[in-house]
Amino acid sequence: MPLPSRRLAAAHRREGGRRGVVRRSVDRVKVELLWFSGCPNWRDTDARLRQAMAEVDVSTEVLLVEVATPEDAERLRFRGSPTVLVDGADPFADEADPVGLSCRVFRTPHGLHGAPTVEMLVSALRAAP
Repeated sequence: MPLPSRRLAAAHRREGGRRGVVRRSVDRVKVELLWFSGCPNWRDTDARLRQAMAEVDVSTEVLLVEVATPEDAERLRFRGSPTVLVDGADPFADEADPVGLSCRVFRTPHGLHGAPTVEMLVSALRAAP
């Protein structure tokens, strides 16, 4: 079975290139989700991240990384759970946020939440080099 991005390109060609907007494929990006067991918000982020990846046609797997100790948090510069890394960079990083084992809060269009929105994740994936 062809990859989703190839199916989209084929559909676009069949329509003579005139069919609306074809989703941009971002298939060479590394996606990691860092989390720790004391914070349940990583599960919502995981589900939203997979939805966002499907939306922008990312064909890679999400690498789940458990941060188990304060030493791990320091080594990984972990600014709280959940942390999404796109090609090793945290698109939601705020250098003022402390490093450590804590639940993270995200500024969303709907106020502060424990997980980024699907739209925020889509934007982060699309901004990947």
